[in-house]
Amino acid sequence: MRFNRSLLTAAALLALAAPAVAHISIYEAPLLGSSEVPAAATLGSGFGRVTIDFDLVTMRVEATFAGLTGNTTNSHIHCCIAPGANVRVATQLPTFTGFPSGVKAGSFDGTFNMSLASSYNPDFITANGGTVGSAFNALVAGLDAGRAYLNVHTTSFGGGEIRGLLVPVPEPETYALMLAGLAAVGALARRRKAG
Repeated sequence: MRFNRSLLTAAALLALAAPAVAHISIYEAPLLGSSEVPAAATLGSGFGRVTIDFDLVTMRVEATFAGLTGNTTNSHIHCCIAPGANVRVATQLPTFTGFPSGVKAGSFDGTFNMSLASSYNPDFITANGGTVGSAFNALVAGLDAGRAYLNVHTTSFGGGEIRGLLVPVPEPETYALMLAGLAAVGALARRRKAG
């Protein structure tokens, strides 16, 4: 009886939580000089997060960085290539609007309307079907496949001082299902032990 109650409670919690989840995908990466191609000899490092909101058709870019050798000149996302290679810029040129310039440490938080051509490198749109919609789909596919990277360029490293391959972060529903499964396994184990 307890097992059934625990299972019903977990199912009810999942049912309540599911409608509150937005249609988003999150990608993260440590930003390091060793991730550059070729590697950059720097002690600089950082962290990047990209959140795609499919309902709003937006991309939020968050980045923190410190210890750079040179002063920042620009930052953007490159897509779509296998790890260990370089490829064209997918997003705004020469840099994200509002990205801090001329500093060795800082942070950035910007949200871009991905239904606007101004959010992309025009060459990326042309190379990926010629429309903003096809460019958006190509960027998301590249992010999902771990084939896009966030790059911070500086005066010391024009090709990029720190970089990180953006990888998908599991969705909240995945964690909720995992927790529900663990609760069910725990309840079953308690039931077997009691019986």
